[in-house]
Amino acid sequence: MRPPVAPVHTSLFSPSIACRRRPSLEEVLSWSRSFEKMMHSPEGREVFREFLRSEYSEENLMFWLACEDLKKETNPTAIEEKSRIIYEDYVSILSPKEVRYAPLAPVTPVNETGSVSLDSRVREGINQSLEEPSSHMYEEAQLQIYTLMHRDSFPRFLNSSLYRDLVERKRSTCLET
Repeated sequence: MRPPVAPVHTSLFSPSIACRRRPSLEEVLSWSRSFEKMMHSPEGREVFREFLRSEYSEENLMFWLACEDLKKETNPTAIEEKSRIIYEDYVSILSPKEVRYAPLAPVTPVNETGSVSLDSRVREGINQSLEEPSSHMYEEAQLQIYTLMHRDSFPRFLNSSLYRDLVERKRSTCLET
């Protein structure tokens, strides 16, 4: 049994995160110009994760992060374990957090839960890779999910009250100093 995942705090400004670096107005604004820049910023990912949670699609970012972690792994035993965990948590059709992606369709929800599915070709490739797991076995699926977040979730994030309020708080802070 794996240890429970630590809870994610709901705001960059909550007291429990006070010791973390808070992004500057310039950094927060840079996220609107570059999805990649936001994804490489721990603070950007945290805010984006909060937004995705509100849309019931947090598992997309969690899958992407788990794949990033797996790609850094060099220990064969750890690779096998992490690849199995990713499969069980995000890819298996029995998974409660199944990452869903619809191939060759508009990037919109395809079921009642508001999530999308990995296409069957990619899922089958992953199933075959499980026989001899590698640290890069989820790359194609990870790219599909990254593209989904970039094209679908990210524009909504930038228009969300969560992001707009963060920008306004940063602007207010800048005016006060």
